[in-house]
Amino acid sequence: MAEKKYHIDREKGRLILGRLELPFPRSRNGRVAVGSGLVAGGILGFLPVLGFWMIPLGLLILSQELPSVRRRRRKAAIWWRKRYPQVNRAGR
Repeated sequence: MAEKKYHIDREKGRLILGRLELPFPRSRNGRVAVGSGLVAGGILGFLPVLGFWMIPLGLLILSQELPSVRRRRRKAAIWWRKRYPQVNRAGR
């Protein structure tokens, strides 16, 4: 089975983004706090240091814990695969 490029390794407590591995809290409350903080900081992305890149990263972390965010992430992934099928074939 192919290894996922982007996922959360709960045993190691790491967020895997391709070749990049980032640590994050092992507790559920900690992950919700970090994810919420990233989304809130991303909304202020026009300020220096903060950026709009924080919103998708925060939603990725929150999607592991909150069912409502997880459903929206899955719907977005399905929409993306239907909308851009040529991109999905190139990555395989």
